Formats: sequence, structure tokens, C-alpha cells
Amino acid sequence: MKRSIQKGFTLIELMIVVAIIGILAAVALPAYSDYMKKSKVTELVLALSSFKNPIQEALTTNAKLPTTAELNAAATSQYVASVAYTPSSTAAAADGQTATLLATASDKIGTDVTGKKLALVGTVNATNLTLTWQCGGTGTDMDNKYLSAACKKS
Repeated sequence: MKRSIQKGFTLIELMIVVAIIGILAAVALPAYSDYMKKSKVTELVLALSSFKNPIQEALTTNAKLPTTAELNAAATSQYVASVAYTPSSTAAAADGQTATLLATASDKIGTDVTGKKLALVGTVNATNLTLTWQCGGTGTDMDNKYLSAACKKS
């Protein structure tokens, strides 16, 4: 009598493989979700960055920060609900004056990011009429895990 060779996997081996795949999926899906939200939040930074040159140009040309009406910061997109611009002063340029750009996240990024804000703050150097920009300044209420390294709050 010949003995047949067993082919295939036993039920226990299959259950172990399914359990391992389940554990990997439980870890990978939240990490992937956070990664996708972080990539969408970068559009907020890009939306704000598009206003840096017009503000710098107005500062260089007029030796003062533009008013809110002069800049007309009204950019929106799929992931950006609104952009707001606020100068600390529109008087003649002085050290320490700030130009604050504030982007609000739309509801298409994710529920824990919807309505959160990201600020880009430019500080005036009156000597050479330049702005030094800092991402994630006052007004940012977004979780650090969604911000790039340059924007993270300390």
C-alpha cells in the first residue's frame, strides 16, 4: 500500500496566515490614512506660499506691508477652504511687523483636520525690506502629525 503525500496547507496554518495579515492591516491602514492627510495638508502650505511674493513685492515697492484689500488673499481649492491675510500694521516698515497668512482646511482632507488652520507668518526686517517666513506660527491649530518638519510646533 502506497502512502500519498499530503498537498496544501492545514487549517491551522491558514488561520495563522490570516491572523498575521489582519495584524499587519490593523497597523498599516491608520498609518496610510495619516500619510494621505499629511500629503493633502501640504496643499495648505502651497496655497499660502503663493502669496509670499506679492507681499514681498509690495513691501519692497512701497516700504510697507500691503493692506488686506490690496492683497486680496482669497484662494480656495479642493483641500483649502479659505485663506486670510492679516498685516500687523500697514504703516511704514519697521522691524518686527508681521504679515500673517492663515489657511483653513476643507472637509475633503479628513474629519480630524476639517476646519483646522495653518499659519505662515512673515516678519519684516526694515533694514533691507525683506520678510522672514515661519510656517506653523500663531494661529496654527493643526496636529503636529499632519504638518511637515518645517511647520511643526514645538
